[in-house]
Amino acid sequence: MKSKTLVISSICLITLACAPFAMAAGKKAAASPSPAVSSETSATSATKVRPISFHGMVSAVDQTAKTFTIAGKDKSRVFKVSDKTVITKAGKAVTMAEIVENVEVSGSYWKDDAGSLEAKTVKVGPMSEKKTITSHKEKAGPSASPTASPTASPRKP
Repeated sequence: MKSKTLVISSICLITLACAPFAMAAGKKAAASPSPAVSSETSATSATKVRPISFHGMVSAVDQTAKTFTIAGKDKSRVFKVSDKTVITKAGKAVTMAEIVENVEVSGSYWKDDAGSLEAKTVKVGPMSEKKTITSHKEKAGPSASPTASPTASPRKP
């Protein structure tokens, strides 16, 4: 009789101890959407969260389809230009006609759910920012570093 009472009371205590965890798990499952819906929305939002950068030489252009191709080491990438795409050359807005073969381009793109690459921004022409920064550093040299000179600022009494 004592063993039956001990077993029953143990089961009751375990049930009471685990009840808050079971209720919290039930509420959490009810509050979140179904796994199929959440994976679709997270996949869509993950591909559209940030644009991906690109840089290279244009190997082919199709003006009628509004696409251009950049050849890579492993495979070439075809970018689609839409009405939302911002195309610039030397800081000024230009049209798709400025994108021609053997021209250096850079910019950013979105990857579509279907796998197509839609250009968000396209900068036509060489990347001049990095060249000017490095050439400025080379010109500056070691003499441009700030050092204290005893004759530069005399003390006033």
